[in-house]
Amino acid sequence: MASEGFQFKQFYIRHDRCAMKVGTDGVVLGCWAITPPYPSPQGKEIRILDIGTGSGLIARMLMQRFPEAEVEAIDIDEAAVEQARENGVNAYLSRLQNWKNVKCQMSNDKCYNLIVSNPPYFQNSLKNPDKGRELARHTDSLSYSELLHHSARLLTEDGQLALILPAESEAEIIALAATEGLSLVRVTRVYSKVSKPARRVLLQLARSASQEGELTPIEDQLVLEDDHGGRSEAYRELTKDFYL
Repeated sequence: MASEGFQFKQFYIRHDRCAMKVGTDGVVLGCWAITPPYPSPQGKEIRILDIGTGSGLIARMLMQRFPEAEVEAIDIDEAAVEQARENGVNAYLSRLQNWKNVKCQMSNDKCYNLIVSNPPYFQNSLKNPDKGRELARHTDSLSYSELLHHSARLLTEDGQLALILPAESEAEIIALAATEGLSLVRVTRVYSKVSKPARRVLLQLARSASQEGELTPIEDQLVLEDDHGGRSEAYRELTKDFYL
């Protein structure tokens, strides 16, 4: 990886002015998140929001995967927003708490079908002297409860929220989501190696009212490395449209 950026198959991401660089978490979420199905014969406009976009990596990946979608991104770091725009992303300087500060109506006007986030996740830990990395990595700027509350506010009635988080946060997030009327529809636990505990968890949540009855969440796992320390077959398959 060059210090100023990373080359994917169809685009180049510069990250020299971002606190958080291109990394595995963002790539995995960008490949894994899916939009809900839309059976309407007239079709529906797909609108996607990337919260805490950083370099714009996840938003850019979703632009490739869903070229018909309108993709927007927000971040609280001005340098990150400028970098995301440089990378071709429609990015805005805003806190999630202030973004489109109106409750979505039944008309779904200006609401999102899919919201994605690789959110801040360090809680009650030592702060990083680099202010940008501190903002990007600590939940002080966006708590889990705020993330779920405002995501629920911005979702369409059949919209979904996709997150990547530390594995130990899974139960907390699911419990907090329930208070916002969001239920788990899909979970993938991510392991660096088969012999190690899960390090990350991918969660996709949907409005409980939009589900037909009590659906059992789809559960699976993703191991990133093979026995020789290279990318596993499953990881290569997941990322085949992006990695060179």
